[in-house]
Amino acid sequence: MIKEFLEGGKIVGTHGVRGEMRVECWCDTPQFLAQFKTLYFDNGAEKIKVNSRAHKNMVLMKMPGIDTIEQADTLRGKIVYIKRSDIKLDEGVNFVQDMIGLEVVDSKTAQVYGTVTDVLHTGSNDVYEMKDKDNKAFYIPAIPDIIDEVDITGNKLFITPMKGLFSDED
Repeated sequence: MIKEFLEGGKIVGTHGVRGEMRVECWCDTPQFLAQFKTLYFDNGAEKIKVNSRAHKNMVLMKMPGIDTIEQADTLRGKIVYIKRSDIKLDEGVNFVQDMIGLEVVDSKTAQVYGTVTDVLHTGSNDVYEMKDKDNKAFYIPAIPDIIDEVDITGNKLFITPMKGLFSDED
């Protein structure tokens, strides 16, 4: 299911004494999250105006009306959301949250292998963690030789498995 509001990060603490908050960024970079002037709480139910800036691996966020460390501390643990329509992605780029739950299907045989449960960022390429019906984990490199199609609306990830991906064979 495609969500209208995507998790962007979590308020984990305060910064300074004037109501600024530290946000643990769940996006590719803190700079990405810091670019938004409008974020949301409670799965999009509450719209909030923010001024943000990237600071190391965090985002420092300030909201109108939150002017003290005590006020900021009351928001600790809150998740901040980004509205999907506010985000522009390049062709072929997907949100991790959209990848979780995709059914992994063999492009040639239509065999269902399992479901994507996580996306791991390894540096050179992402790796999709998939669990089969017995809850056994397999790791699928997100490379063009294996990934044939990502169908978010159809909830499917079509692959051509390389030899040994689902067994111990060479």
